[in-house]
Amino acid sequence: MDGIILDRQKLIEAVGTLPDEALVELASFLDYLRYKSIQRREPNNNAASFLVAIAALGNSGQQDVSERDEEILRNEINPVYGWNLKPSDPA
Repeated sequence: MDGIILDRQKLIEAVGTLPDEALVELASFLDYLRYKSIQRREPNNNAASFLVAIAALGNSGQQDVSERDEEILRNEINPVYGWNLKPSDPA
């Protein structure tokens, strides 16, 4: 018999000797191991996608935005009502 089959058989026998209250914890641990093995097989591209997404944040087409921030804000804020268009808008 193959070594892996023998190891699997030993695990099955060990599970059979566990008390019933330990089976819930074992099932939870097995779910975690399955999840972890799937994550290894499927490389996570979310990190790369995230980096690509934030790299394009500065592509607004406007030049020197950081140097003109006060000027831009002054044009965006209403001199009487501030950020609100009228006094009844909730803050």
